Amino acid sequence: MEEEKEQPRDIFPNSPDEDPTDLARKAGKTNLLQWMEVTVSEPEKRTTTSMKVQDTYIVYLIETRITDVKLKCFGDGTTSLWRRYSEFELLRNYLDITYPAVVVPPLPEKKATYVWQNSATDKFDPDFVDRRRAALEIFLLRVAAHPILSQDKVFIGFLQQEEGWKDLVYNTDFQSKADSKLKSLSASFRLKKPDRRFEELKNYSNELENNISNLLKIRARMADKIYGIHKVHANYSRVFCEWSGIEKDMSEPLQSAGHYMNVFSQSVDGALEDEEQYADQLKEYLAFGDALRSVCRKYECLQYDLERAEDSLSYKATQKDQMVQGKAGSFSFTGMKTKLFGGDTPEQRDQKVKQLEEQIQQAEQELEQANKETQKFVDAALRDIDRFKRQKVKDLREIFTNYAIMQIKQSKKGIAIWTSAKDCFTKM
Repeated sequence: MEEEKEQPRDIFPNSPDEDPTDLARKAGKTNLLQWMEVTVSEPEKRTTTSMKVQDTYIVYLIETRITDVKLKCFGDGTTSLWRRYSEFELLRNYLDITYPAVVVPPLPEKKATYVWQNSATDKFDPDFVDRRRAALEIFLLRVAAHPILSQDKVFIGFLQQEEGWKDLVYNTDFQSKADSKLKSLSASFRLKKPDRRFEELKNYSNELENNISNLLKIRARMADKIYGIHKVHANYSRVFCEWSGIEKDMSEPLQSAGHYMNVFSQSVDGALEDEEQYADQLKEYLAFGDALRSVCRKYECLQYDLERAEDSLSYKATQKDQMVQGKAGSFSFTGMKTKLFGGDTPEQRDQKVKQLEEQIQQAEQELEQANKETQKFVDAALRDIDRFKRQKVKDLREIFTNYAIMQIKQSKKGIAIWTSAKDCFTKM
């Protein structure tokens, strides 16, 4: 007998009051991009004046469009709003603190680095602004594709709620959850039992940064040399054109050759502009190195708290044993007082032992909680790190493959130009 096919459930009620994010989750959609498109476009320069001080900045238009027809009942399914770079920073800081076990995608650089002689370095330069726009879009797409980050209501608000969004962020009190830099630094040096996996991850992140940094430096030097070589051909063009005015019999071939030399000279501009896109993609993974170390720092803070809880429990247990046996501990004010004025009465000792037992019980509960939190963090962090590494391999393979294809196309274009120039010379 043929099995009856399961009918689709109507999980999208008529009431528009229910959050479409919750409905999408009920439908088994694990990330935002499964039911929504997100784009960043139309960067616009603006200037505001406050207290006679001008502030010039760039805003970016963020547009979303619901692609699942079942969710179209929520308005027209589209939104658009403007965001400054500082708001992107606020969003990322919130995500980084709220989700400590997640490798949060980085933002694009604020100032151009690893540049070559003709790179755009002014933050208001149209080329630099457009490259930043593309990188900000990639940031949002990576967050929207993440199974955990994409479900965050503050992130959804960033995409769809222009008024009051900052209040929504600050009302979460996320900043109070941030570990101080001093604690992070102290934890990294004072751990007694660091997890080997996180130590290896720190080394891995440093090596990833170093390797990509070296690639970007080499690419910048190569861009300078290639640009110079191509532009020298403009001199060939000028010489051939001037020569054609003297040699009447060779005038046409020389003019044609000069034209091809000029074409070759100008072809480098577009090629190096395309290369900047690949450089920006590598810079994203350069910044991912710090995102990985951020996860390590948060683990170290948790492990440091765990070890302190273990030390506290051990110290209280030792105090109790010494109290029960009537022994004084190491040199202390209490021990000195006991030697000078005599020890506690049995009743006083029993009372202190009882207090220590209560403290030990509390310390055991705190240690158990610290163990649970640390293990939960480690499990979640290792899962997300594994997800990141798989995505990294896929992305870098695509970047290097496309870069190689682009270089092959550019080389073939150069060969075609020089072949045409050779044909001109053979006609002389």
